[in-house]
Amino acid sequence: DGQIIMSFPRAGRVCAAQILAELGDVRERFPAFDQLASEAGAVPVTYQSGKTRSVAFRWACNHRLRQAITCLADNSRHANEWAHGIYSAARARGCDHPHAIRILARAWLRVIWRAWTDRTPYDPARHLGALKLASSGGG
Repeated sequence: DGQIIMSFPRAGRVCAAQILAELGDVRERFPAFDQLASEAGAVPVTYQSGKTRSVAFRWACNHRLRQAITCLADNSRHANEWAHGIYSAARARGCDHPHAIRILARAWLRVIWRAWTDRTPYDPARHLGALKLASSGGG
């Protein structure tokens, strides 16, 4: 599993080790991406009562996993065009830096979850090919 996490751009040894330690090796723990994203604090929580609905920062999460994933996201935006594009788009929409990093972290979590569950290292060519296919309406 170490090779899988280390295959991501600018995933240092410490950051990768933290992610691996928090993910563990029981893949059934996160059968869906949404569960991993919630556990990592990369998605907001929705509060509802009657006609009132609000969305807020998720405090109830695995803080060590959130710190490791956001560290990976922050580092990757300097070395990966796709990551830089997501970060820049979030900043252009008016998000502050921490919020933009959480948005990027959620995007990376989707890729990490797929690589981790499939037991395959990150392949930038495959990832960008899938993005092009999805954006052209073929996926």
